[in-house]
Amino acid sequence: MSHYFSEKNETLKSNPHKIAFRVNNTPLEFVTDHGVFSKDSFDRGTEVLLHFLNVDEKYKSALDLGCGYGVVGVYLNKVFNLEVDMVDINERALELAKQNITLNHTKGNVFKSNGLNEVTKKYDLIVTNPPIRAGKETIYRFFEDSFNHLEEDGTLYLVINKKHGAESAKRKLESIYSTVEFEGRNKGFHVFRCKK
Repeated sequence: MSHYFSEKNETLKSNPHKIAFRVNNTPLEFVTDHGVFSKDSFDRGTEVLLHFLNVDEKYKSALDLGCGYGVVGVYLNKVFNLEVDMVDINERALELAKQNITLNHTKGNVFKSNGLNEVTKKYDLIVTNPPIRAGKETIYRFFEDSFNHLEEDGTLYLVINKKHGAESAKRKLESIYSTVEFEGRNKGFHVFRCKK
């Protein structure tokens, strides 16, 4: 499973295929493949995250942090017409995300970054379903670095399962952000909204 969060996975066999599902009544389809997270279905955590996501109408820009094959970024552009950047460390995921932007008639800028290391801009909104299995150090770096890449009135949205440390993550977030609000939960997944 660690290959989801590593740069190179060209040694994994490739068998691209399409999946389709609705995100809050918006029909979308995606090309997925071996070596990417949740390749066969709409990930439950991401589904819960997007269910509770509330995008301020004044927001113009967004970052899909750890984009995988592009579900969040595609959705943000299609539904809210946000200017979206999408980053991941997984090169196969990035290629799929580019295909899926085209497939869903959306727009987005996709580039490789280990967390936010290669990100230079600031955003109104950052959305992430963080790679829990990459470890707490990686997750907490996502939280800290996101703060520095938000506009003054910016918001970070994230989802984390209770059994994967939602409570300790909330405490960490509260040490960084001025406001951390619990937006809702489903199937053990907790969604937090963090204001800079």
